[in-house]
Amino acid sequence: QVQLVESGGGLVQAGGSLRLSCAASGRTFSTQAMGWFRQAPGKEREFVARIRWSTGTTFYADSVKGRFTIARDNAENTVYLQMNSLKPEDTAVYYCAAGGYYMLRTTADYWGQGTQVTVSS
Repeated sequence: QVQLVESGGGLVQAGGSLRLSCAASGRTFSTQAMGWFRQAPGKEREFVARIRWSTGTTFYADSVKGRFTIARDNAENTVYLQMNSLKPEDTAVYYCAAGGYYMLRTTADYWGQGTQVTVSS
């Protein structure tokens, strides 16, 4: 099993920045990658970004490309999501996820509990 704990959500004005963190513990060696998904009220969960543990290879949703950056710290088993130029439409619960690299485009083996990000206009 892998446990994921997110932190760093909050309220920010449009144009501002937030950094989310996700600390992984347990059998992290069993996962290829980490990622972030988000779910806004009344909408389906959507992919945001993913990163491969071994190479740092990343992939982003078009909606966040150029504004969000995913990074990892292998020594700390932690993944970060730096979110800049935030927009009201980025408001959602953000979930950390772990699993296969390509799996993380649509789903995951493990999920965190979620952290709320609210962007005011």
